[in-house]
Amino acid sequence: MAKLLLILIDGVPYGNWRRLFGNLEGWVAQGAARIWRMRSVLPSTSASCYASIHTGLPPQVTGVWGNEAVRRLDHPDIFSEASRAGLRTGAVAHSFWSEFFNRAPFDVVRDIEYDEPGGPITHGRFHTMYGYNLINQATPADHDLFGTLTRLCEGHGIDYGMLHTCTLDSMGHRFGHACAEMDHACYALDAQLAPFVQRWRNAGYEVIVTADHGQDARGHHGGTSDDQRDFALYYFGAAEGPAPDTLLDQLSLAPGILNRLGVPVPASMAALPLFER
Repeated sequence: MAKLLLILIDGVPYGNWRRLFGNLEGWVAQGAARIWRMRSVLPSTSASCYASIHTGLPPQVTGVWGNEAVRRLDHPDIFSEASRAGLRTGAVAHSFWSEFFNRAPFDVVRDIEYDEPGGPITHGRFHTMYGYNLINQATPADHDLFGTLTRLCEGHGIDYGMLHTCTLDSMGHRFGHACAEMDHACYALDAQLAPFVQRWRNAGYEVIVTADHGQDARGHHGGTSDDQRDFALYYFGAAEGPAPDTLLDQLSLAPGILNRLGVPVPASMAALPLFER
C-alpha cells in the first residue's frame, strides 16, 4: 500500500506543461518521474472534471453539467472509499470539493476547516474565491496551499491527500495561454511547487501532479478541442503504468489511485485503472 498525494493545477494545456514547467520536466529527464498526456471528460468544465476525477464517472452519469451544478454526489469516490478502508484523507482545495465529497451547501464558518475522523474527508482545508472576477482573482497563494497540505501530511499523517489550486486557470481566463504573463505564472508555480514535491517524496509519498483540463489561447475550456481537454500527468512513484505514448483517460485516475492506496475499487469505476495494484 502506498501513500499518495494528488496535486491538481487547474487549467493548464499540455503544451504549456511541457514548455514551461522546468522542474517537473527536469525530474522526467533524470528518470525520477514519468509523464503522460491525459484527456479530460466532456464538458471540459472545472466542476464537471472535479466530479469525474474522484468518482471515475463521466458528467453524463454524475449530472455535473457545469460549475452551477455543484451538490453532494451520491456515487463512490476516492475519499469515501479510502475512508471506508480505514485510511486518513486530506483535502486543500476550492469549496466545490467539500460540497461534492463531504456535504453541501458549503458553510464558510463550519466547512472552511474541519477535522472529522468519521467523514470521507478526514481533514479539510477549503477556500471559496468569493468575489472572483477577471481583475481580482481572489485566489490564495499557491505557496500557502502547498504548505497547508504539507501540514496535513506531517501533522495528521494522512494517507491520501488532494490539493487543488485555481491560480493558473484564473490567469488563463484573464490573459489566455499564449502570452508573457502566463509564461511567467507557469514558471513561478513550478518553482514554488518543486521544494514541496521533494519534501513529500522524502516523507514517503507518491505524488501525481496534473490538471483537471486544458485551456486554449483565448482562455477558454469546456469544449472539445485538444488544447481545452489535454494536459500532462507527472507521476513520482513505484508503479509501472502504461506505455509513455498512451493517451490517458481521465476516468482511469480514480481507480488507479485506489489501487495504489490498496483500497478495493468499487464496481461503478469501470474504466481501466491508470495503475494496477
